[in-house]
Amino acid sequence: MIDLYHAPTPNGHKLTLFLEETRLPYRLIPVKLSRGEQFRPEFLAISPNNKIPALVDHAPADGGPPVSMFESGAMLLYLADKTGLLVPRDARLRNEAIQWLFWQVGGLGPMAGQNHHFGLYAPIKISYAIDRYINETNRLYGVLDRHLENRKFIAGDGYSIADMASYPWVVPWKRQQQNLDDFPNLRRWFDMARQRPGTQRAYARGEPYSNRPTVTEEGKKILFGQTSGRASVA
Repeated sequence: MIDLYHAPTPNGHKLTLFLEETRLPYRLIPVKLSRGEQFRPEFLAISPNNKIPALVDHAPADGGPPVSMFESGAMLLYLADKTGLLVPRDARLRNEAIQWLFWQVGGLGPMAGQNHHFGLYAPIKISYAIDRYINETNRLYGVLDRHLENRKFIAGDGYSIADMASYPWVVPWKRQQQNLDDFPNLRRWFDMARQRPGTQRAYARGEPYSNRPTVTEEGKKILFGQTSGRASVA
């Protein structure tokens, strides 16, 4: 039913979390990012931003032609609405889940991503940039920790797309130079999400593609040296 173009990154794991929780049939199609497979024309036809994940739904709810999608948050919401699963039916809780989905897409993901980049991959270690993104990641962990003080999950008592959006971005907390013990509510939530059978199945699906060689200098140019390909205008 669904083709999922995937790499075992936090954004890639979001979609396998949903698909394994719901047991929707899907075919996982690995995309080797450091080899530049995300720039192939057939992939760009699905994901014009040349990022994973991307999907093609061959059985959309309207019965029409296949639907292709990019942007992980949009895909989570699309699948939740299609299936009626993992998004609250109560209007207020649904609104809360969508807000926190957008919070992850616009905040936790990009800031933690820059944390990874400047701390692990940047050819020049810029202390200001490293500190900036470590501190911002810490602040965002604190935001989520306070929100979870009186909640089992991010949008109330039920596990939802809001949880599966944020969880993969907390998994590499050590790489982000954070300490989960500083955030007791976040730690409780994280441990609950980690122990879910769907979570374990999702990460197992990505495991064969996780043992990748260290990114080479050529791979870094592919991953981090992208421009529009057009000459700038003065």
